[in-house]
Amino acid sequence: MVLKVYVSGMSGNKEVKKRQQRVLMILDSKNIKYDTVDITEPGKESEKELMQNKSTSSGGTVSDPEPRHPLPPQLFNDEEYCGDYDAFDMANEIDTLEVFLKLVSADTTAVSTAQIELKQENGEAKKEEAEAEEKKPEEEEKKPEGGDGDAKDEAAEKAENEDEDGEDKKKTEAEGEDGSENTEEKKLTATTTAAAVKASTSDSQSELLLDSERAAAAQ
Repeated sequence: MVLKVYVSGMSGNKEVKKRQQRVLMILDSKNIKYDTVDITEPGKESEKELMQNKSTSSGGTVSDPEPRHPLPPQLFNDEEYCGDYDAFDMANEIDTLEVFLKLVSADTTAVSTAQIELKQENGEAKKEEAEAEEKKPEEEEKKPEGGDGDAKDEAAEKAENEDEDGEDKKKTEAEGEDGSENTEEKKLTATTTAAAVKASTSDSQSELLLDSERAAAAQ
């Protein structure tokens, strides 16, 4: 079995060029043998037709998300289709590249399709965890600001309550002073009234005594 990487040496799409370079670099780093097939070279028309007809993934890019024909790089094992760049990159991420490239048979591989799917799910879960970890510092930075705001609000509310308590206390003291003044006035009035009554009684008694003396002298 021969691994074939279909590329385009004359592609004007920068993303296609970067993808081709990355695929070849990863294969070289893993010491995986392969043949490069440049579909733009003269005499490679049949290879180009085979790639376009058998590739089930379009290899769409950001600049060309729905190409009319599948874009390279496309990977084949002999004439058996393996996948496009996105599938290759995913297999590399979850460490199932040899299975993806069909370099190990289904009888000898220890990784089943279910295990591959599980690894893909775990890869997505790890990605979500990493994103959550990145968001945590931002949330923690925002929290102190909210805490300061709450502390300021509490301090303002406390000061307002103290002002209200002070005003109530002053009112109570003022009312107490008014009450004391009213009590003193009442006491003074009562004393004055009692003195007047006493004086009036004394005058009446004196008059009675004089009348008695006059009556005695007349007799």
